[in-house]
Amino acid sequence: MVRSALAGKSQIGRGPKTIAPFVAPASIAAASAIALLPIVAQVGWGPSFGYLMLIAWRLLRSDAFPGWWAAPLGLWNDLVVGEPIGLSVFLWTLSMLLLDLADRRTMWRDYWIEWLLAAVLLFISAVLRWKVDALMGAPNEFHVIWSPLIIAILAFPVAAWAASRLDRWRLGR
Repeated sequence: MVRSALAGKSQIGRGPKTIAPFVAPASIAAASAIALLPIVAQVGWGPSFGYLMLIAWRLLRSDAFPGWWAAPLGLWNDLVVGEPIGLSVFLWTLSMLLLDLADRRTMWRDYWIEWLLAAVLLFISAVLRWKVDALMGAPNEFHVIWSPLIIAILAFPVAAWAASRLDRWRLGR
């Protein structure tokens, strides 16, 4: 008999956690709350961690939460981060729609393509946020958005890893 069959920890009969539908949105909301940490800077240095987790969860598993949850999660991000109300709602919903379109158009994806998709979405988000800031009277120069953008692109693998570990836990594997 195989030793793994004799082990006490059987995978048979184990299923997803009862809170499985809420793990992904809760992790995105918690990542948005990282902005509440008392870090003082003259210019924004870090990425939108909630947006990173949203992209990571969406690229990892498209069925983790419904697409319409991007709007309430974006509203939560707007309220916590202090951005204009509706900016994250628009960007996050647009990102979900673009990722749905990418899912329909691609036959296969690997890690590098997902990283490229995330980088493109992060760039679009950074440019749109920069334009909205300029329209609201905060004329920053364009080079100001490069450091948070590069940090966000380099931090995407960490967000993808965290989403995969949370997904493994929520599914009971």
